[in-house]
Amino acid sequence: MNAIDTVAAPHAAGLGDENSIWFKLTALHKGDHENPMRILMQMAERYGPVITVNMANQRVVLLTEPDDFKYVLVTKADDYIKYFDGLKPIFGKSMITNDGALWQKIRMPQQPAFHPDMFVEYVPYFLAAIKTKMALWDNLAKSGETFEMVEQTWTLAADMICKALFDRDMPFNPHFVFKCVKTYTDVMNHKSIRLKKVAGEEFEITEEDAAKAMEIWAGVPRQVFAADPREDRERTLLKMIEAVVADPDVPEFDQAQAIDELKQYLWAGTETTALTLAWALYETSRNPEAAERIRREGQEVYGDREPTAADYSALAYTRAVVQETMRLYPPIWGLIRVASKPDVISGKEIKPGDRVVLFAYGAHHNPKFWDEPEAFRPERWMAGAAKKQVKYSYLPFGGGKRSCIGGAMSQVENTLALSLLLRRFRPEYVGPNPAGINATVTLTPKGGLHFKIRELG
Repeated sequence: MNAIDTVAAPHAAGLGDENSIWFKLTALHKGDHENPMRILMQMAERYGPVITVNMANQRVVLLTEPDDFKYVLVTKADDYIKYFDGLKPIFGKSMITNDGALWQKIRMPQQPAFHPDMFVEYVPYFLAAIKTKMALWDNLAKSGETFEMVEQTWTLAADMICKALFDRDMPFNPHFVFKCVKTYTDVMNHKSIRLKKVAGEEFEITEEDAAKAMEIWAGVPRQVFAADPREDRERTLLKMIEAVVADPDVPEFDQAQAIDELKQYLWAGTETTALTLAWALYETSRNPEAAERIRREGQEVYGDREPTAADYSALAYTRAVVQETMRLYPPIWGLIRVASKPDVISGKEIKPGDRVVLFAYGAHHNPKFWDEPEAFRPERWMAGAAKKQVKYSYLPFGGGKRSCIGGAMSQVENTLALSLLLRRFRPEYVGPNPAGINATVTLTPKGGLHFKIRELG
């Protein structure tokens, strides 16, 4: 049968749906196969800062200018609501798929876990996860085998989140879960399912790989809740979530809500951190002088001891590499909102229901806002250089009140990981040069980033 069996596979609902973001993204793969972002950039150059495109039964409005980003994210934030299609199978009813007063009620109890003061407590757990990864890289260096870097950084990011935020060792096989995540977010899987639906082919959607991946993914948060605490710490995100579940004054935040909140951290928080670190290792492999400068900085700042939270601010160049990586390869290449009211943006009519895409990648690569925008230049983030930036021309974590809750923490994770990993190892990129880009909801490397690792003497 070609109807989804939502009883047997509730998390498969929406696979191949023509209104799903996953199916719509397949259109980007028809042109420039190495970097589909270039198609959108050429459109912006040709047609101006506000471009309207009809896709099936929906109108999509592409925005490319920082002033228009600010207008949607800040000035008229309440008139442009989040876009949920295709995300609920992954995130349920978590913060990512909520808006308005309910979003605020769900976010508020979790906000204290991401206050910068908490990072002091998290750093030892970040370091523990990095040490575990180093032990694995020791073996990879000895064997000389080729491996895929995003899988390595994804499993590291998942370990850091479990240890720091949940007080748990990972109670699941992160490599297996990573493969499930990739299976679902491969937009071509959704295209295949859609073509079968349109052709009226007989198939059982519960047998599709993407549906199976969602079934496995759905069980991961429960494994985290059920796992034994590492230290039974009092101040963790998991404890904050459990406390609000027990609070009768917040009936919306039940156990199902708690499970969905964990989904967003274990997927969105993990993937965006992992992609940035993987792309940073790719760029430092191609720019060995940057890798050497990171090594020297680490020696000067913390020497032979373990770095602390206080050292993070002193790792200025390493932080700049992370920031420059997010400029070149923003994990979220476009922010999507839905217009709830008629409006006008830069002279163009906006209709209720329009999907408004804030093309962050385009702004990050626009020579109007950046000198040599295609060049890897971490120095542009050093000292006073960053003050020259045009506001809202850099949106790695979104903007306005709905900006990413874990953005600052992600930068701490990646700065420490990049510093420590490069001081001990020389990762060597061995894939196609330059690496291709694959546009799903996130900006992923086409075919992965393949590396070999060498241990430094």
